[in-house]
Amino acid sequence: MSKLIPQTLLSDIPDLYETENTLDPICHVKLFTPDSNFTWYIIEFSKADVSTCFGFVQGLDSELGYFTLVELESVHGSLGLSVERDLSFTPTPFSKIKGE
Repeated sequence: MSKLIPQTLLSDIPDLYETENTLDPICHVKLFTPDSNFTWYIIEFSKADVSTCFGFVQGLDSELGYFTLVELESVHGSLGLSVERDLSFTPTPFSKIKGE
């Protein structure tokens, strides 16, 4: 069970590889470090291990890739603040996120 994302939201995110043939998948959740420049947008979530995510990461570079909720729960920014979920974020097409 993730501390970052409630189970009700996780159940709405497609399983890993479900959107691999989708031209413009939806970013369902936005996580960020309030005291750093890293942001994670979750496109898919592993229903099997309940941790692995596929999504768009903005930080030193911007790229699609895999990350786990377990690792994000241990990340702290330069002031020691933990990763947070953007409560005002609504599901958004990847093309819009990438274009911002």
